Amino acid sequence: MAAQSVKHSLEAPRALSERVIAWALMFCGWVSVGTTVGIVAVLLFESLQFFGEVSLAQFFTDTQWTPLFADKHFGIWPLMSGTLLTTAIAIAVALPLGLLAAIYLSEFARPRLARVLKPVLEILAGVPTVVYGYFALTLVTPVLQRFIPGLAGFNGLSAGLVMGVMILPVIASLSEDAITAVPSSLREGAYALGGTRLGAVFRVVLPSASSGIIAAVILGVSRAIGETMIVAIAAGQQPRLTADPRVPVETMTAYIVQVSLGDTPTGTLEYRTIFAIGLSLFVMTLCLNAVSHRMRAKILKGGAM
Repeated sequence: MAAQSVKHSLEAPRALSERVIAWALMFCGWVSVGTTVGIVAVLLFESLQFFGEVSLAQFFTDTQWTPLFADKHFGIWPLMSGTLLTTAIAIAVALPLGLLAAIYLSEFARPRLARVLKPVLEILAGVPTVVYGYFALTLVTPVLQRFIPGLAGFNGLSAGLVMGVMILPVIASLSEDAITAVPSSLREGAYALGGTRLGAVFRVVLPSASSGIIAAVILGVSRAIGETMIVAIAAGQQPRLTADPRVPVETMTAYIVQVSLGDTPTGTLEYRTIFAIGLSLFVMTLCLNAVSHRMRAKILKGGAM
């Protein structure tokens, strides 16, 4: 009887502490959900007021974006083209370098060397983006101007190149995790059939890890699309519908920074444009993250099988 009472006295505080922890975790989860709902609600509310004055047809068919000018145009395509242009350049840099780095770290590097190189590579993700922006403006652009005639002081090329360096750790780290998750039996089977180490990597390991690699690329694209300071500093703030990376361009995030500086009165149509752009950006990144999540779920399910 005494032993049971002692056991009960010990279990009661433990059960209470577990309930408190469970409630705290649930509260944190609901805070995250509530924050997301609040952000979406603000974007929708302000964007609906914007689209009450600007039609969807004008927003998606006009090829000019001049809401701050006397002759106002509200076509999103100049901002969209600047965003996609810099993102494409960034992916063209980060995808091959990140994938090759992931292959080396997972398949060829010695374990001690890999444990050193991977954290060093991930340090790039911790560099403030404003530093990347001034690096692109003051170093990369002058160097490129020596080799590329007609390259403007503000341009999409240098911003995209530096942005590719910024997202390189994302693609390299996640791709390395996906390659490492490939079972060793597949590699051994390739060797047993007479395959070389390099052939096994490119013909067996990479196809098996393709879902994870695609997810890493999509996450890198999402990061590039949402990048602000690099493009705001190095790419210029001239919205134009162009595919020429040598000229100044303006991205969706750079325009939000421009209007948010405080010169545009709150509540005006010009001010509400940032919410319409923000909603468009939110939908783009949401779709990319959803695709990435499905890809990661697929590779995890395949690994479990």
